[in-house]
Amino acid sequence: MSFSLLVNLLGWLGSAAVIAAYALVSLNRLRGDSAAYQALNLVGGAFLIVNTIYWGAYPSTLVNLVWVFIAIVALARLGRQKPL
Repeated sequence: MSFSLLVNLLGWLGSAAVIAAYALVSLNRLRGDSAAYQALNLVGGAFLIVNTIYWGAYPSTLVNLVWVFIAIVALARLGRQKPL
């Protein structure tokens, strides 16, 4: 498998993860404060960062860096919460 094919595959998987996260929250299948939602955003954003850097789409890279940062902060907060 060529590197550019791998980068494109990561881009498509990242897009699918971000769209799935949004759809699942919008359809009340996941909560916006759930670890699953944040993990989908984290993985999706990370894959999209690889893709956008490779193709030189730096404005999109910035958006996805912020997206991943938000997901990391949210997951860290979820990890610190005490069970009820």
